[in-house]
Amino acid sequence: MRLLPCPAAAAARILAFALAAGPMAVTQPAAGGQDIRPSRTQAETAPGPEAGPQADLQGKAPDPMKARQAERDNMVEQQVAARGIHDLRLLDALRAVPRHLFVPEQGRSRAYDDRPLPIGHGQTISQPYIVALMTELAQVEPGDRVLEIGTGSGYQAAVLAALGCKVFSIEIVKPLADRAAATLTALGYTSVTVRAGDGYVGWPEEAPFDAVLVTAAPPRIPAPLLEQLGEGGRLVIPIGEDLQHLTVVRRTRDGLERRVVLPVRFVPMTGAVRRTEEKP
Repeated sequence: MRLLPCPAAAAARILAFALAAGPMAVTQPAAGGQDIRPSRTQAETAPGPEAGPQADLQGKAPDPMKARQAERDNMVEQQVAARGIHDLRLLDALRAVPRHLFVPEQGRSRAYDDRPLPIGHGQTISQPYIVALMTELAQVEPGDRVLEIGTGSGYQAAVLAALGCKVFSIEIVKPLADRAAATLTALGYTSVTVRAGDGYVGWPEEAPFDAVLVTAAPPRIPAPLLEQLGEGGRLVIPIGEDLQHLTVVRRTRDGLERRVVLPVRFVPMTGAVRRTEEKP
């Protein structure tokens, strides 16, 4: 498994700046949204925090990627592996990605709890087991191109990136897209591109995708997402309103195969999917 490097001192300095910074620099958007990339000038010139009592004897800041490792190990063993997920690459990725840094500061003490947590704007970061399950169902391999609908905190995208995927992630709530892009960049997940826009239409100019993961529930599967799924690819999506089911759709040479995995509860998908539902 290829985990993306993140030098300790640089990551600590950049992360402190990124999470406190205001609006991100935004590139000229393609159709469907805005691609968000932090300004290199801002990130490289940001003043770092002074070393605290956890700094080592050489004066280096503690490595944010290694903080709270014991909690992460416990999360993987008790919440993920104990429930039947045994993919070693995936378990290693979950051990490596610092989940607490994707949670707003006021909720970080509960970051490794066995539950979803609020991240603002009426959205949540999914329960660790659900992140693991959706990733396992997608059956991604290093080098796969993955479309994520609903960036949220950026945690799911980071797990996919840690597995060696090239991730294209869309978030309809722009402040969340900005924050997720800043966090991912600060932590060194350079294989993730975040776009502020409506995930209903997908990302057609980057299609086809080897996998599509949707982290908000539409009442039915958006047709554009099926169209952008490559042959052999898997779409992992919660479907429904009051009663939702996590569903996997696989594109084969002969068409689409669909299976229901389990009941779930996700935030509803918003945007164009609701407007199309209202049409007579």
